[in-house]
Amino acid sequence: MIHPTAIVHPEAELAEGVEVGPFSIVGAGVTIGKGTHIGPHAVIKGPTRIGAGNRIFQFTSIGEDPQDKKYQGEVTHLEIGDNNVIREFATLHRGTAQDRGVTSIGSGNLFMAYTHVAHDCVVGNGVILANAASLAGHVHVQDHAILGGFSLVHQFCKIGKYSFSAMGSVISRDIPPYVMVGGQPTKPHGINSVGLERRGFSPEAIMEVRRAYKVIYKSGHKLDEAIALLADMATRTPELGCMVEFLRSLGRSIIR
Repeated sequence: MIHPTAIVHPEAELAEGVEVGPFSIVGAGVTIGKGTHIGPHAVIKGPTRIGAGNRIFQFTSIGEDPQDKKYQGEVTHLEIGDNNVIREFATLHRGTAQDRGVTSIGSGNLFMAYTHVAHDCVVGNGVILANAASLAGHVHVQDHAILGGFSLVHQFCKIGKYSFSAMGSVISRDIPPYVMVGGQPTKPHGINSVGLERRGFSPEAIMEVRRAYKVIYKSGHKLDEAIALLADMATRTPELGCMVEFLRSLGRSIIR
């Protein structure tokens, strides 16, 4: 399943059913799981581990050195889970020794054309990065978050579960779970209710998430006070537990 014009290093490990398209390059230290399809003109550099059932389109660059001036050739890694779709010209870089040394990507994600995942990022499962959305270094994106086209995320930011950013958002602070942001400058604009409905959240749970949003953004409470109120609400609505956990472990404060 390897095209004659493709170059696969002898030390690369390809599982059963892996396809490598014309003129693609798979380097040393690359491991690719069962049934993954690699289109033409893709470049995959190791150490990189890619799981099963992924679809990697043409002109992607995966596992390249981090774009960090502190990087001095240390051995660092990129890990990608299963069933991801990585579209044209997407770039996913390895980690740096100054962090965990690994960029981690989960399963079931969609990286549209020209998206970028920088060094040491952690991307969960079911995440969507629309065209040209970019993550700077050390960004953490939790499960089922959606970043609209041309969204830019500042380094060390955290993007919460089921959150949503509108096209062109410039994100320089953490986004709590369920929150929708957009505009110039980028600000919170309620909750991602449509996304929650599509993910099977009950009307009652969505209503409680909306109330939690008001506690954070509309009540005038200090953040510590809001967290205490949310913790009490979470005892009755488990869906709010992730908001409490997120707010207790902020990196760059929340977007306001």
